[in-house]
Amino acid sequence: MSQYPLANVHPEAKIGANVTIEPFATVQKDVVIEDGCWIGPGAILWEGTRLGKNVKIYPGASVSSIPQDLKFSGEKTETFIGDNTVIREYVTISRGTVDKMKTVIGKNCLLMAYVHVAHDCIIGNNCILVNTVQVAGHVTIDDWAIIGGASALHQFVKVGAHVMLSGGSLVRKDVPPFTKAAREPLTYAGINTVGLKRRGFTTEKINEIQEIYRYVFMKGLNNSKALEMIEAELPASEERDIIVKFIRESERGIMKGYGN
Repeated sequence: MSQYPLANVHPEAKIGANVTIEPFATVQKDVVIEDGCWIGPGAILWEGTRLGKNVKIYPGASVSSIPQDLKFSGEKTETFIGDNTVIREYVTISRGTVDKMKTVIGKNCLLMAYVHVAHDCIIGNNCILVNTVQVAGHVTIDDWAIIGGASALHQFVKVGAHVMLSGGSLVRKDVPPFTKAAREPLTYAGINTVGLKRRGFTTEKINEIQEIYRYVFMKGLNNSKALEMIEAELPASEERDIIVKFIRESERGIMKGYGN
């Protein structure tokens, strides 16, 4: 059975099995909550919320509110939260606009207290956004990224998979996959070796990724020349192609390297 005594639940909301909605939480119409979710006291799920299985929403969180975008004209949009994701206290997540029509948080993510995720953001699986991270609209964060506390991400930036971003970072440029980023302005700080080892990357594979980034950040080459030399001189691999594709398709440009 699902239980929600003293909660304000719209009769048109679709609620799965074994869902608990604590007192004084609000669930509006056009909301879907799948099995096993827990909604804490005082949380609000606005229209367009789509929760996967076993999602936990802590007190005071606001999911799928109207975007803070003056261009928004009331279009019907959605917010998707993947299975097993945890949304901690006072997180705010805006639903999409006409750009993507949705905001997406992947599976097995953790958004710590006071995080804000704006409209049309796409966040992958297994990501962690530490306390008070502020994510502007249209941002993409790929799988397994960790965004340090009190960081602020400019609209339209992209953060690659397996990135470790230092706390307090101001992210104005794209951050390529498998890297660490720190300092002001944001700068390449090496490969995310610890994170990659935890996820099963071999020493040989980590060394391969490190060699690729020597071309990008440590040889004094511009990006076009670095990518040309990487493809000509380094063996093809999945990781090489991911890195090259990310940098080549970057619209805002990537973060700085050592000494730049």
